[in-house]
Amino acid sequence: MSSSFSAPGAVHSPSGRLTAPSYWARVLGVAGLLPFAAGAAAIWLASPQDTLASAVLLAYAALIASFLGGIHWGLAMRESPVDTAQLLWGVSPSLLGWLAVLLPPRWGLLLAPATLMACYAVDRRVYLRFGLGAWLGLRAGLTGVASLCCLLGALAGWLR
Repeated sequence: MSSSFSAPGAVHSPSGRLTAPSYWARVLGVAGLLPFAAGAAAIWLASPQDTLASAVLLAYAALIASFLGGIHWGLAMRESPVDTAQLLWGVSPSLLGWLAVLLPPRWGLLLAPATLMACYAVDRRVYLRFGLGAWLGLRAGLTGVASLCCLLGALAGWLR
């Protein structure tokens, strides 16, 4: 992979570690919101008996929650000794996402944004400890839009 892939906007520490989101991190993060927006829209456009759109949105939210938890495993593996609490948190979003998928969609689509927001709340503390505070702005925006889409999907389930 060429070094130009991370440009423009990549900010590196003196050790060479990426400390702020690059242009591509922002582009890919925003692109990752497309399934959230499409899922929420599809729920509103589908007939109330059609649960496929809700299932798709829930599955994607659970997948993203799992990804966010996995970041904590990656950070924990860089430490010696490994922070067991961080490893335990790292699997929690996956388990909460799994539970959201098992619930009726109107409830799962409430648990999913709660999980995404909990991930952000934990990340606000942990990212600072690892010198990654510059990523929190991107994370806040992505979490806000993703959570709003899930809540809009849940609202459709409750109103129709």
